[in-house]
Amino acid sequence: MPVRAAGAESGAGVPKSPSDTMEELEHTCPQPRLVREYIFLWPSLTGPAPFADETSCQCQAPHEKLTIAQARLGTPVDRPVRVYADGIFDLFHAGHARALMQAKTLFPNSYLIVGVCSDDLTHKFKGFTVMNETERYEALRHCRYVDEVIRDAPWTLTPEFLEKHKIDFVAHDDIPYSSAGSDDVYKHIKEAGMFVPTQRTEGISTSDIITRIVRDYDVYARRNLQRGYTAKELNVSFINEKKYRFQNQVDKMKEKVKNVEEKSKEFVYKVEEKSHDLIQKWEEKSREFIGNFLELFGPDGAW
Repeated sequence: MPVRAAGAESGAGVPKSPSDTMEELEHTCPQPRLVREYIFLWPSLTGPAPFADETSCQCQAPHEKLTIAQARLGTPVDRPVRVYADGIFDLFHAGHARALMQAKTLFPNSYLIVGVCSDDLTHKFKGFTVMNETERYEALRHCRYVDEVIRDAPWTLTPEFLEKHKIDFVAHDDIPYSSAGSDDVYKHIKEAGMFVPTQRTEGISTSDIITRIVRDYDVYARRNLQRGYTAKELNVSFINEKKYRFQNQVDKMKEKVKNVEEKSKEFVYKVEEKSHDLIQKWEEKSREFIGNFLELFGPDGAW
């Protein structure tokens, strides 16, 4: 008999599962890569998260609709809450990872499915990406919070898509996402009671990173020329290439001058230090010499 995951409760006044069938018929849903045991997460990662077409949920047990309250109490171990999060995930960064961490930990027993939109769909509705779709898929597969990745995810979630992947809830930040002629592409998900909000991480976004690169373009172009990239690979004109290489030479000369100055200062300091020691020793020797001279040739001296 399946048991509830950590945090689940039973008894009067506690919401029960959608139906008794959920308790009676064992599910064969794919299990999370990280298993929650009491208050700890025991890692069971043996490789990257699989793609959905490699491990689709073929569970034959009825997949009853859950309420958020029921999901938060904990579901049977064999029936994890299937949470879906989607996005572009270009230049995968800490903000993306934190959002997925929140989606993964919304419920005690959750299986996180992440949909990643293809290049064609993204370029059509949002704009050009830095990373291609294959690179973005692979970045998500190697995030510890992700249990499954859906390639070429849809821009708008249809009932057919939700049913196919047996999705219980959709996680995303609560800011209305206007796109593809809609004021909020998640509006119908919210109305169906399937939306769970996550919080955005302030100060980091793909657009912010791209802005930094564009702002400091000359610095990065010069750096990569130094590292062996060609002007053609960097899409740098002949004139700019010469300018960057000249600037690199100037910087090298400045660095050499700086090193020489530092070494000169160090040399002067050592000379001053030694001179001081020599003067001090000379003074001591001088006093000793004068004392000896007076002992010999002074009024009361031996001579």
